[in-house]
Amino acid sequence: MPKTQETAVYTHGHHESVLRSHTWRTAANSAAYLLGSLKPHMKILDIGCGPGTITADLAELVPDGHVTGVDHAPGILDQARKAAAERGLANVDFAVADVHALDYPDDTFCVVHAHQVLQHVGDPVQALREMHRVTKPGGFIAVRDADYEAMTWYPAVPGLEDWLDLYRRVARANGGEPDAGRRLKAWALAAGLRDITATSGTWTFATPEERAWWSGLWADRTLASAYADRATQGGHATPEHLRAVSEAWREWGRREDGWFTVLHGEILCRKERQER
Repeated sequence: MPKTQETAVYTHGHHESVLRSHTWRTAANSAAYLLGSLKPHMKILDIGCGPGTITADLAELVPDGHVTGVDHAPGILDQARKAAAERGLANVDFAVADVHALDYPDDTFCVVHAHQVLQHVGDPVQALREMHRVTKPGGFIAVRDADYEAMTWYPAVPGLEDWLDLYRRVARANGGEPDAGRRLKAWALAAGLRDITATSGTWTFATPEERAWWSGLWADRTLASAYADRATQGGHATPEHLRAVSEAWREWGRREDGWFTVLHGEILCRKERQER
């Protein structure tokens, strides 16, 4: 199959403030809906693996199997390889890939997993078709994405609504869909998947440590990441606007009554053993 060109731009980039969030992710806090379906012998493809923390967890859960982590950005894979090596994992490897046109034969993997990926790609339906193609009959396609419009918080610190509006505009200008979580089942149906279990999951940040971490990474990301560059270069915000949004995040983080929840959509799709 010829390669297709991804039409979306990854909104966040790989600034330290972004990786601060990515390296926090584990199979337990980001793929719990999948874990009950795993077997020790399984061969897994982890799409959009980033720094590889979820990938490494999956490798530990399939000790007699193998996990391949792939990402569209070559630079992040060195960090993923280092993380796997530090954990002494021999059943994992990493490669560059485009989810729209995966360089693997049909029916290769027992599980094809993607966490926070489809919100950033140009054609999520085509991505799901490819994930389905490389999944073995009887295997699973597992996808989880946040839904930005559904995120909710307290108290209503002035500036956080500006953050949400700005982020959604920047993400869509980059070709993505920030409210992907609610669309996963619809995209899967459009891709021809039928055996679909749709669920949801959340991250909640409420303790002083959680508030400091979550508010700090977004305050920094708003000022110093690729997202900040795209916000200003695309005419969506001025530097002054970004500074005000960043300070709103820090103000929320200082609030003793602060609470923030991220809603995710999840789909677990089983590939039919005999395709019709």
